[in-house]
Amino acid sequence: MIYSYYPGCTFHHSGKEYDMSFKTVCSMLDIDLKEVKNWICCGASSAHLDSKLLFVSLSIKNLAEVEKEDLSEIVVPCIGCYSSFKRSIYEIERDSKLKNNVDKVIDYQFRNKVKVLNPLEIFNNGIKEKMRNIVKKDLSKLKIVCYYGCVLTRPPEVMQYDACEYPVSMDMILKDIGIKTLDWSYKTECCGVSLNFTNPEIVLRLANNIFEDARGVGADAIAVACPLCHINLDSRQGEVNKVYNKNYDLPILYFTQVLGLGFGCDAKQLGLDTHFVNTDKLLKKIGNRES
Repeated sequence: MIYSYYPGCTFHHSGKEYDMSFKTVCSMLDIDLKEVKNWICCGASSAHLDSKLLFVSLSIKNLAEVEKEDLSEIVVPCIGCYSSFKRSIYEIERDSKLKNNVDKVIDYQFRNKVKVLNPLEIFNNGIKEKMRNIVKKDLSKLKIVCYYGCVLTRPPEVMQYDACEYPVSMDMILKDIGIKTLDWSYKTECCGVSLNFTNPEIVLRLANNIFEDARGVGADAIAVACPLCHINLDSRQGEVNKVYNKNYDLPILYFTQVLGLGFGCDAKQLGLDTHFVNTDKLLKKIGNRES
């Protein structure tokens, strides 16, 4: 399988572990990722505050580059970028004047022939048997809660992905390689990452709620599919422990890192040695670290 691949700005910095683990797992499944030529920032963090035309044009410009390569599907791991692409397509499909203006800005008549996917979709797309066949490590001892965040499925009319309030796609992928995923109440609750600099006390409260519920159902770790959620929950956990007098010690793993462990990949190859919350205890549980 060949997919166009949009890494986005975060995958060169704060989300590099997601990039590493995603590419590693894809190579093991014979999934070819072709990075978008001449890709630019999608403007997810701020462009929408300045101009709808600017915001939509940035995303459509990237999708136009995919069309020019005659590829029909693009995988977008960053949830912020994924949301921007989906929102932009939604807007031009309903506003012909906006679509014409965007075409003028990017100097290309966009045909809207590119399907935007996130990694969860491609791992649920006809390769489950192949995934099961390359499992080398027994991860049945792991108990994981899947955290989807507040953006991946919302708004449902735009994202059109999974069940808005209680998604199951990540759970299904991990269960397919023998991992026990747990039911819990915070799958799609906001972690507060957008408030990190303006209202950090709210961020700590929201993160504490997530950790508390995950620990309450007996989770060993939290699996995520968003680099912003990951950096927030991973880097803030120590501060949450201090403020709320807790000792959560819950590793925050990209679901692709979990897949990689199941496929027998080395922890460093997956970027597990770079997290704020130490993963050694978790790795010992599955035999990836010496006692």
